[in-house]
Amino acid sequence: MWHDMFVIQVPIAEKVLRTVLVYVIIVALFRFSGKRGLANLNTFDFVVIFLLANVVQNAIIGSDDSLLGGVIGAVTLVALNALLNRWLAADSRVALIAEGTSTTVIKDGSISKSASKRLALRPSELEHAVRLQNGETVDDVALGSLEPDGHLIIVLKPSKTQASRGDIDRLEERLTTIETLLRSNAAGSHPESPERDTTP
Repeated sequence: MWHDMFVIQVPIAEKVLRTVLVYVIIVALFRFSGKRGLANLNTFDFVVIFLLANVVQNAIIGSDDSLLGGVIGAVTLVALNALLNRWLAADSRVALIAEGTSTTVIKDGSISKSASKRLALRPSELEHAVRLQNGETVDDVALGSLEPDGHLIIVLKPSKTQASRGDIDRLEERLTTIETLLRSNAAGSHPESPERDTTP
């Protein structure tokens, strides 16, 4: 039993290389499948992810099902992912190639049909994203862009942007100033009438 758990049945170098190659292939697949693959996952996306994990399992472990072999694979994956993230953070050119750029999907209240078709985004998904970000409909959006990480960023039109607490405080201060000026003007425009001379 202990022998099966801790004795690696394939060379360690092969185990690491298998893991690295599968990682690179999966990253490339997600990169070229578009940002939509990283956005809100639907039922079909979950099915693909579960099946994908099962499909690549044998490619990673090969004929080795030992505990130590699994640990080596897991450590390789985590270390490779950490190194790639550090590389992307340090080099914007690599990040541009690996992740791509944002794509405008809504502009001035209109959905870009070409962009949404290319990214496989349904109008209902965009409407839902708008409601999650304090809008009511797509008509309220000045600019909407799908980021490389799959997040949909919405900028509402100025007329649809809710006032902040600071905006309300400034408005109250101005109203108070206006009220004070109106009172002082009203008092100045109605001076007290002089006493009438009642001497015969």
